[in-house]
Amino acid sequence: MPTSVLTANEPAVQTDARAGKYLAFHLANEEFGIRVLKVREIMGLQEITAVPQTPPHIKGVINLRGKVVPVIDLRLKFGVDAAEYTQRTCIIVTQVQGESGPILMGIVVDGVSEVLNLTAQEIEDTPDFGEDIAGKYLLGMAKVKGKVKILLDIDRVLSTQELHGLNGLLH
Repeated sequence: MPTSVLTANEPAVQTDARAGKYLAFHLANEEFGIRVLKVREIMGLQEITAVPQTPPHIKGVINLRGKVVPVIDLRLKFGVDAAEYTQRTCIIVTQVQGESGPILMGIVVDGVSEVLNLTAQEIEDTPDFGEDIAGKYLLGMAKVKGKVKILLDIDRVLSTQELHGLNGLLH
């Protein structure tokens, strides 16, 4: 006896799409997560070549096995005070969707904590903050062991308009 009442199932379908494996990391006192499928590698800090005429949150570029990869400091991108880099500070190399296909980009984070396998029941929609400024970056909120982790849509965080300025550097 099939039950295909769309109205009852629609929210569950959207929530199920967000379930899966996430890499958890922290910035300041907040915990974030990005889809493991978007992560190419996690590396310690290395020398970042500054690029003139870029916004402060764009730290520059690194050489990753012969590829030039732009690096963004997520603290500065999100308006969090800059902090001294520590032994735990690292670069998460992500693959984001650019206009002409996938692009590798690095994000500087305070530290990586764990890989989470999130179920649909652990993920909630983002609360309405009004202007929907934050909402465009977020997939949702995960409740894990009594704490909330903010799930980022990394493709939107590292937006195409930002990539436009960097495309000239990469090609």
